[in-house]
Amino acid sequence: MTALEKLPEIEKPLLGEILVQRKVITPEQLKEALEIQKKEKQFLGEILVKLGYIEERDIVVALIIQYNLPYIAITKYDIDKEILQLVSAEIAREFHLIPLDRVGNVLSVVMADPLNMTVRKKLEEMTQCKVATFIATETEIDEAVARWYGPGKQK
Repeated sequence: MTALEKLPEIEKPLLGEILVQRKVITPEQLKEALEIQKKEKQFLGEILVKLGYIEERDIVVALIIQYNLPYIAITKYDIDKEILQLVSAEIAREFHLIPLDRVGNVLSVVMADPLNMTVRKKLEEMTQCKVATFIATETEIDEAVARWYGPGKQK
């Protein structure tokens, strides 16, 4: 066993704990949302937004803290048309993502759910690139998709 294998795994704080610590929600609101989550099998963040306790941006900030994800303000970027052609508008809309740039064989993609390994793998197969992910809110990404790919049906 190597020294690295002996290191204890560092636990990441839970999304709800981060939101309570940052005083975005109260412990009571978290408890209510967790009860709903047990019954409805939805993401905690989605439930908190539906209840009106938080906004999308609060979830993104908590995920940045929880997973050390890099955030990109996608609305401030100009995207090359060649990069956009690497990912279809349908895929961009369905998975709330947009390609941003490519350097060599690394494609930078902004996603509402950058932890979704299935989508990342699908993108890598489609583009023949390694995918580097960034996070932004679903609304920011959907606005960028509409701007760059044109209006279309949103899921």
